[in-house]
Amino acid sequence: MSARRGVRIALHYAVLVLIALVCAFPFSGRCRSRSAPKATYFRSLRRSFRARASLANFIEVFRVIDLGRYFWNSVWITFWTVVWTILVCSLAAYPLARYRFRGRQLVFTVILATLMLPTEVNFLVNFITTTHLRLVNTHLGVILPTVAGAIGIFLMKNAFEEIPQDLLDAARVDGASELYIFLRIMLPLALPQIGALTILTTVTTWNNFLWPSVVLTKSELMPLAVGILELSGTFGSSTRVIAAGAILTIAPALIVFFFTQRFFMRGMEGAIK
Repeated sequence: MSARRGVRIALHYAVLVLIALVCAFPFSGRCRSRSAPKATYFRSLRRSFRARASLANFIEVFRVIDLGRYFWNSVWITFWTVVWTILVCSLAAYPLARYRFRGRQLVFTVILATLMLPTEVNFLVNFITTTHLRLVNTHLGVILPTVAGAIGIFLMKNAFEEIPQDLLDAARVDGASELYIFLRIMLPLALPQIGALTILTTVTTWNNFLWPSVVLTKSELMPLAVGILELSGTFGSSTRVIAAGAILTIAPALIVFFFTQRFFMRGMEGAIK
C-alpha cells in the first residue's frame, strides 16, 4: 500500500512539473527575447539562449514611455481596489453568513451565478453607468465596477461562518454593537481569508487590461498594463522592446505572489473548509 501511494504521489508531482514547464516556457522565452540582441532574436532557440544578455531594451522602455507614471497609476488603482473590495465583500458577506432572513440562500445563489458570466458581458452596462456618473477617464471609474466580486463574497462568507456563534452571543450580552462585533471580532478572526482576497485582488487588478483600456483614454491616467501598449505603436517591429515592457509589467505581480503564496493558500484552505 505504501509503495502504491508513493508511486501515486510521484505521478502527481510529475504531472505538476510538466504543467509548470509548459506554463513557464513562454515566460522564459519572453525573458530571453527581451535581452537578446536583435541579430539573434529570430535565430533558433538554442542560439538564442547562447546570446549575450543586454539591458539595452529595458533602458529603451524607460526612455520612450513614462513608465514611472504608469507604474504609480497601477499602484494607486490596485491599492484602492483592494481596500474597497475587502470592505464591500465583507459587508455583503456578513449578513449572508450570520443572519437568517427570507431569500438569503437565493441572494447568495444569484451572486454565485454571476461567476458563469464572462467579464466582458458587463462592459457595456458598466461603461454606460460610468458615463452617466461622469467617471470616464477617472481612476474611480476603473475601481468601482470591480469591487463587488462574487469570489470575494464567497471567501468572506465562508470565513464568517467558521466563527463560533457563542462568541458573537457573548459579545452581544456584554453590550457590543453589531458594528463593534464586525470590526473587532469578525474581521480579525477572518484575517487568513482577507489575506487571500488581498493577494487575489492585487494580482488580478495589477494585470487587468480590458476594463481600464475601455474607460480610460488619457495616457497620463493609464495603468502599466494599458500604457505599455505604447511600445507597440512606437516599436511596431521591435519585439525585443515590447518583450522587455511585458516583463516589467508582470514582474511585480509575480514577486508579490511568490512571497505571499503561503498566506494565499492558508486563506483559500480555510475558505474551502
